[in-house]
Amino acid sequence: MGASLVGLLHPGQMGHTVGASARAGGARVLWASEGRGDATRTRASESGLEDAGSVASLAAQCDWIVSVCPPHAAAEVARLVLDCGFGGSYVDANAVSPGTARGIAREVERHGARFVDGGIIGPPARAPGSTRIYLSGPGADDAAALFGAGALEAIAIPGGAGSASALKMAYAAYTKGSAALLMAIRALARSEHIDDALLAEWSRSLPDLPRRSEQAMLGTLPKAWRFVGEMREIARSFEDAGLPGGFHEAAADIYERLAPYKDSQATETDELLAALLSDEAATARGGPGGRRSQ
Repeated sequence: MGASLVGLLHPGQMGHTVGASARAGGARVLWASEGRGDATRTRASESGLEDAGSVASLAAQCDWIVSVCPPHAAAEVARLVLDCGFGGSYVDANAVSPGTARGIAREVERHGARFVDGGIIGPPARAPGSTRIYLSGPGADDAAALFGAGALEAIAIPGGAGSASALKMAYAAYTKGSAALLMAIRALARSEHIDDALLAEWSRSLPDLPRRSEQAMLGTLPKAWRFVGEMREIARSFEDAGLPGGFHEAAADIYERLAPYKDSQATETDELLAALLSDEAATARGGPGGRRSQ
């Protein structure tokens, strides 16, 4: 049997390492350069991915398609693939709610393809042990085998569509949600001119928080735009379970205020606190992953 043909949408910061892991497992990995920028082309080339040109070409050639995109685009990307007549195995590895994952699964299966739910935890997979992709649903074991030899650890878990996404949502609800909370607290302290006193108290009673709050602001800055949609998906996850989703709706607003810094390098904490407190940030809406309709 020949090597599996895997189509990757899209080789971003995380996606290209997913593709590299599939290549390490013996698969041929294709991507679609149509409409993509120079940075994406460079990452794909450095990871040894083959350019198929278009999504239609990927759908026609590949046994598998793996979607790694911003969460607000997950359903649209799936529809694009399905409209091209894809009938293989579709792995949605995006940070979406269980409800969103199940909705995509219904569409995939209605078109005669097989759906595998995925959720990635950790940074881009450049070293073994750093990053895991959890997989659930029919075909989860087969999907896990695609990544068996790469830096990305693949773990099949029990349950159908939505289980892997639920794990991702529960995990990120704390890690990225708590980062947003720390940023909001620092901005509140700045607005009331008690930030030095707060940091001094934290240093005495919660000594890890000054460092964590700095990391929350500077470390998430280039990715804040992407976390907006993820927080909204987490909010939906809580609401679908009968729990309040308001905390993560508020976290989405915090990240939205930092979204203009997309792909920026770390800057000064003072500048970021000012951005969180600015009138323009407080009223800005409708960017990537913008507020869900109620």
